[in-house]
Amino acid sequence: MSAVAEIPAGSLAPIAEPSPFVQRLSKLDRTQRMRLGAGIALLVLVVILGLVMGRQADYRTLYANLTDKDGGAIVAQLSQMNVPYKYSEGGGAILVPSDRVHDVRLRLASLGLPKGQVTGFELMENNRFGMTQFQERLTFQRGLEGELTRSIQALSSVASARVHLALPNQNGFFREQQKPSASVLLSLHGGRVLDRTQLAGIVHLVASSVPEMSPSAVSVLDDTGKLLSGAPEGSANGADAQQLQYVSLIEQQYTRRIMDILEPIVGRNNVKAQVTADVDFTQTEQTSEQHRPNLASDASAVRSQQVVETTNGPTPGQPSGIPGAVSNQPPQQANAPINGASAPLTASGQAAAGQQGGAKRESVTNYEVDKTVRTVRGGAGGIKRLSAAVVVNHQTSKDDKGNPTTRALTPEQITQMTALVRETIGFNQERGDSVNLMNAVFVQDAAVDDTTPLWRQPATLETARSLAWPVGTLLLALIVMFGLVRPGMKAMMAPKALAGGAGAGGAAGGAGGAGAAGAAGAGGLAGAAGGAGGAGGAGAQLNALVGDDAQRPALPGPDGTAVALTPTDHQLRLEAARKLALENPIAVANIVKDWINGENGAPT
Repeated sequence: MSAVAEIPAGSLAPIAEPSPFVQRLSKLDRTQRMRLGAGIALLVLVVILGLVMGRQADYRTLYANLTDKDGGAIVAQLSQMNVPYKYSEGGGAILVPSDRVHDVRLRLASLGLPKGQVTGFELMENNRFGMTQFQERLTFQRGLEGELTRSIQALSSVASARVHLALPNQNGFFREQQKPSASVLLSLHGGRVLDRTQLAGIVHLVASSVPEMSPSAVSVLDDTGKLLSGAPEGSANGADAQQLQYVSLIEQQYTRRIMDILEPIVGRNNVKAQVTADVDFTQTEQTSEQHRPNLASDASAVRSQQVVETTNGPTPGQPSGIPGAVSNQPPQQANAPINGASAPLTASGQAAAGQQGGAKRESVTNYEVDKTVRTVRGGAGGIKRLSAAVVVNHQTSKDDKGNPTTRALTPEQITQMTALVRETIGFNQERGDSVNLMNAVFVQDAAVDDTTPLWRQPATLETARSLAWPVGTLLLALIVMFGLVRPGMKAMMAPKALAGGAGAGGAAGGAGGAGAAGAAGAGGLAGAAGGAGGAGGAGAQLNALVGDDAQRPALPGPDGTAVALTPTDHQLRLEAARKLALENPIAVANIVKDWINGENGAPT
């Protein structure tokens, strides 16, 4: 005997419906749940590990309190070295990974970074009270050195500079004052050189900035200790860099001329030429003085003239002698004059005053001496001798079968090419020029085959090292995803596909148990168990069971009218069960499931 369990309508409280994920998770067995949990944990661990290893390492301070110029130079160099960096708050320091701090510092130090801040006349703004005269003079000297250093570092070829000034103490009691001097140490950028004009500019810049300093008192050196500001006459002991550069330029020009004239004839890469130039850098100066014979007085230029006249005795016509009759008589002429007419005598026998006096005249005339002074200076850099060596490859041709063959040049061709080379370089036999042209076979270097396997080449190894970590992380994540997580998800989704059949069985069993009051209890319980196993489809199947209420008309009464049937207690309980199944199907399924498992005892 079976009976339907009585379920009071007010005795069951509504039970909250679990989420679909919880329902699917509850249907997994213990092994599946462990595998799913382990897979999710490993996947999360792989993601966290990738994020931790992928993010930047711990950063430490590389340099702090840098100037803008030094900071920009360091950042540019870090970018070239592929070193990650970032700034501290406020931009006062540059940070790099902690494991690369020392390496980066050493590499930057080899490049001369950071250069440090150069202070100039701003030192004069920090004068403290009680400074001595020596300290003030030293501060001024340091400020002047800093300003000169800044000006020299502004040149594009100069990487860094240091200026040392020697400023003697001027004293008015010294007869000879010592002159100031200066020394400049330059560090040039790689591949840069300073020509003579730039060196002269630096020298005059320093000399013009210090009072009473001559350019010859300024010495300029490079970072190798070589003196750059040597006097031009000091180069007489040996050729300097500028002279060598001039010789190299001449040789390159002549070599280029030979290549340009012969390459169209023999083809590119079939001729090699070298030219050696002997250049004379000797500077000669010759001075000569010439005197021509004396010319006539009218053809010569008078330089100076001097005339001297002297007169002795009384003035002519003035009486002289002893007063008396004889002295008043005119003197008689001499009877026998020896040197012309004798002077008239006075009464006393003396010559007259006008005749005794004498005159003297001296004239000196200086003429310009004919003189020619000639100064001849020989120019430096004249070519004393040229030597040209030319090698021409054999001519390449094809035989009757089309195979490439080589043959030597004919003597006529060699003679013609030699004449072309001589005309090209301006051959001069008087100065000893020489040209040598030879025909030979050029040796072709065989290409070197790299037998290193691809997997051992440096480029391949470097690429593998850079991709090892991200590729390994991705593969581990895929293994965890498809090996552990995906099977668990498939196991959770499997009951959804079977929900239809199980729900149908539950509906059928529930209908049989309700209609026959337990006559088909076994089928109803089996259907309920199927409905409990498919919790996702239990609600839909119970709705179908409740909705499947066949309308059966009652028999008419004696008077032909329909008789109203009073519902029995069984019908009321069945209606309450249907209503409960419609409102809370999960609770009904759990009750049936408990009946099947025998936890609360089977209904009687």
